[in-house]
Amino acid sequence: VQLQASGGGLVQAGGSLRLSCAASGRTFSNYAMGWFRQAPGKERQFVAAINWRGSNPSYADSVKGRFTVSRDNSKNTVFLQMNSLKPEDTAVYYCAAARDGYVVRLTRGYDVWGQGTQVTVSS
Repeated sequence: VQLQASGGGLVQAGGSLRLSCAASGRTFSNYAMGWFRQAPGKERQFVAAINWRGSNPSYADSVKGRFTVSRDNSKNTVFLQMNSLKPEDTAVYYCAAARDGYVVRLTRGYDVWGQGTQVTVSS
């Protein structure tokens, strides 16, 4: 599996963005998918994840109720819908794939990483 994230950009506080992560490879549907973010000078942190079936989503407390993770296995794509964005959401966002198919919140649980996409939220 190879991953390509897109959809980042500049948005005002309170706005929305939808990130996409397109995967190549026939085994995408076997992988759990996660989103992480990394702000300058900070460690990469968990944002959201979803299992191979597209169920059991998990969210960081900081984004719960504002972000929604989903996937379309027929299109080999995972999405992160981000609403009510705040300046503190500003970061590079990464998608990642976990081979065992189940939700994990730790970076070391993921086997494949995409390149990041920049999200900037202005106040």
